[in-house]
Amino acid sequence: MTTGFVGLGQMGALMAKRLIADGVIVYDVVPEATASLAEAGAKPAQSLEELAGADLISLMVRDDAQVRDVCGVLLPLVAPGTVIAIHSTIQASTAVELAEQAAVRGIEIVDAPVSGGFMGATEGTLAVMIGGSQAAFERCEGPFGRWASLVLHMGPVGSGTRTKLARNLLHFVAFTAAGEAARLAEASGVSLRKLGRVVRHSDAVTGGPGAIMIRSTATPIPSDDPLRGPFEHALALGDKDLSLAIALADELDVDVPLARLAIENFARSLGVADE
Repeated sequence: MTTGFVGLGQMGALMAKRLIADGVIVYDVVPEATASLAEAGAKPAQSLEELAGADLISLMVRDDAQVRDVCGVLLPLVAPGTVIAIHSTIQASTAVELAEQAAVRGIEIVDAPVSGGFMGATEGTLAVMIGGSQAAFERCEGPFGRWASLVLHMGPVGSGTRTKLARNLLHFVAFTAAGEAARLAEASGVSLRKLGRVVRHSDAVTGGPGAIMIRSTATPIPSDDPLRGPFEHALALGDKDLSLAIALADELDVDVPLARLAIENFARSLGVADE
């Protein structure tokens, strides 16, 4: 399979580099971006048109507008059966719309955003969430496995992006909560660096917020479900610890709106709220 890669920024360059052994054509609007990859063995393209012969083309560009621009050039040129994978985080509707346009020409578009950041791209341990047909997923799975250690088929086109947006909602809300926790810790005289070490260590052991994401539905847990007991136990612990943290915040005059919102919605979020 011949692969092409468009967009050689901080993430894209690292992902494309892991495809060099299989042969990859690389392109970026900044010509200098292809230089180091060319030295490592990639084939640099001077224009998007030079990628038209690739069987799989990955796009790691900035936003919806750039994705549309690149697809506008490629769709009239690539052969039927080509798969174009969009790794950029965009609107799910953009991927769906472009996939419909591509299907008329016998081309498949998958939305395949990634998670894991610069560290995952460096180590080749990204997660990639793919929305598209089963056949397109199977064609992508091997090449994507060069730079990702988790390659999942999420469903039809748009599913990958919806997964990424839900994942990042958790990610960035957690960053906001981390800031709240840091303010409380600092007001308490606690070392923020050591607190950070504790958080990273314990999350690596427990799975962090993802530890409760083991159910196939977000609806309330039935009373006879084996998970009901463990989740009620988590509720009891969380209610106690959140109450103590809020009391400490009140004592130190630290504003903790997320903690107050969390305790109010904790039971419902766990699926064990009283009817």
